[in-house]
Amino acid sequence: MAYLMLGCAIVAEVLATTSMKYSDGFTRLWPTLGTAAGYLVAFALLAQTLRTMSVGTAYAIWSGVGTAAIAVIGMVFIGEAVNAARITGILLVIAGVVVLNLGGGGH
Repeated sequence: MAYLMLGCAIVAEVLATTSMKYSDGFTRLWPTLGTAAGYLVAFALLAQTLRTMSVGTAYAIWSGVGTAAIAVIGMVFIGEAVNAARITGILLVIAGVVVLNLGGGGH
């Protein structure tokens, strides 16, 4: 159940960050509201996840997967550059999350 909640927190955070891109510096109402709502949901779900999962594991997964997802969304949907350095960076973020989780996820 903790991983499901964490997954939903990641989705909410990714949607919030994507909405922030389209808020145009918080000058557009709906993307701004989407940003606020997404982060509120993301942090609430992350807080619930931390009741049963260690903070290091949860935050590593949350931030790592969120970072990688936003980078991919930027390249695929927003037209950001795709190059070897970016791809390598995404792979390193994912590898870092895996290595942290191999260290144990006990509470």
